[in-house]
Amino acid sequence: MKIHADRSRCQGHAMCHAVGPDVYPLDEFGYTTLDGDIDVPGGLEDQARRGAMNCPERVFTITEE
Repeated sequence: MKIHADRSRCQGHAMCHAVGPDVYPLDEFGYTTLDGDIDVPGGLEDQARRGAMNCPERVFTITEE
């Protein structure tokens, strides 16, 4: 599984981190630090899906591989 993150769309709501803290790191202002294509570590797929679904700005796209 991969996450594609478009960091330029992030508005700092931190909803991704609230439901996926092990997948979605934030900077000191509450914005995602992910950008580009990221491999999801094994066992964290559910957090990755929930975080992407909870982002109001649709910063993240999940691809199953």
